[in-house]
Amino acid sequence: MTRVRDSALHDTALHDTVAAARAGDRRATARLLTALENQTPDAAEIARLVKGGDATIVGVTGSPGVGKSTLVSALIAAWRAADLRVAVLAVDPSSPFSGGAILGDRVRMADHALDTGVYIRSVATRGHLGGLAATTGAGVRLLEGLGFDVVVVETVGVGQAEVEIASLADTTLLLLAPGMGDGIQAVKAGVVEIADVYVVNKADRPGADGAVRDLRAMMSLVRREPGEWRQPICTTVAAEGKGVDDLVAAIAKHRDWLAGSDHLALHRRRRAAAEIRARVDAALRERYRVPEALAAAVANGEIDVASAAGRVLGDTE
Repeated sequence: MTRVRDSALHDTALHDTVAAARAGDRRATARLLTALENQTPDAAEIARLVKGGDATIVGVTGSPGVGKSTLVSALIAAWRAADLRVAVLAVDPSSPFSGGAILGDRVRMADHALDTGVYIRSVATRGHLGGLAATTGAGVRLLEGLGFDVVVVETVGVGQAEVEIASLADTTLLLLAPGMGDGIQAVKAGVVEIADVYVVNKADRPGADGAVRDLRAMMSLVRREPGEWRQPICTTVAAEGKGVDDLVAAIAKHRDWLAGSDHLALHRRRRAAAEIRARVDAALRERYRVPEALAAAVANGEIDVASAAGRVLGDTE
């Protein structure tokens, strides 16, 4: 009897937390996100309670030093001027000492700290590759369900491997900056291929025109079918807010293109499938752990890798 009563009290508290988060309570939102990130027993119930929404999901990627956080701060200001609620998940490298996020991105977004229409959270990668954290997808889905109009995901900024953001965001921004390396090297990077909008930031510096020319030259080599999206090139000086309105318009135009061509629904289905696969992969890794003794046997040449994998899977004795 006590268990039933305790469970009922717990359910009420969880519903109250969700209601508070929907009303804009940052602490309540933080508690829900923490539960999802840590996969607590409440995570599944939270996901069931908080779903739906129609936010614009914007991914921001690019090499370190191109001004991602500064640009995100400028974008927040523009969206807030249009009375839109904005949430940001800034994926930071994990601290080698505490394992938590380094919080560098939040320092650059401090201008919005007192705005109740803005929620910013740094998320540690915890060793996850691809520029995101393993729970980023669940966090985006939660924030969308809490009624945010725009959810921004800023990747770590580790370079050419950051292509995972394309499966999560509706619109992916790739930031480049003059003086950050050879333009041809940028063309070779895998992240160039997944961008929906190119942004040459710090456009007041020498070399900005050259960066734009390199991008245009690259785009001229890509064959597109009629009606296919053609990535615009926006130039910004994020620190001064220059060019940000044009970038906001480009993001809105891409969102309209997605919605008008059914690409948005297809993308959302693919995103859901990717999240399911990630969850299945995590469960399988947990279920089929590799015993230290078996790893040692492979390392010592006592058994081959294929046979060891068979033992983990239960195929062989």
